[in-house]
Amino acid sequence: MAVSIRLSRGGSKKRPYYRIVVADARNPRDGKFIEKIGTYNPLLAKDDEKRIVLDTERANYWLGVGAQPTDRVARFLDVTGVRERAARNNPNKGKPGEKATERLEERQKKLDDAEAAKVAAAAAEEEAKAAAAAAEAEAVMAAEVEAATETPTPEAEAVAEATAEETPANG
Repeated sequence: MAVSIRLSRGGSKKRPYYRIVVADARNPRDGKFIEKIGTYNPLLAKDDEKRIVLDTERANYWLGVGAQPTDRVARFLDVTGVRERAARNNPNKGKPGEKATERLEERQKKLDDAEAAKVAAAAAEEEAKAAAAAAEAEAVMAAEVEAATETPTPEAEAVAEATAEETPANG
């Protein structure tokens, strides 16, 4: 007969209270059991000594006979010092599933595309600013050249007057 040390639920709805029992593994959770060796009240504070009450002598006896504790009861046995429990490590437990991974990749791709578009827009804006600045500089240069040709310098005025005096007026 396979014997297990497990929890049997009691209490009312949304107010759980558990008995730590030794039972035949084939019996239902809240059904027939061989012996009650403790209690567990999850509603109490974690540091309360009445949260887990366990008869360590009987627990040692049943473990010696070959009873197998469930994971939760094995934790209780470790806390009370009856039996050492090896820590478990499941590095894949926190990883998202296949569909969630696909959704994350799609979202990341959209973000990357939006970032690339933003960078391209910023580059185009900078290029437009540079082109506008070049066009403005070119317009200023053209205006300066035009102004230079329209407004004669004092030397040019003297030369123009000299040539006007030398040439007789037709009239």
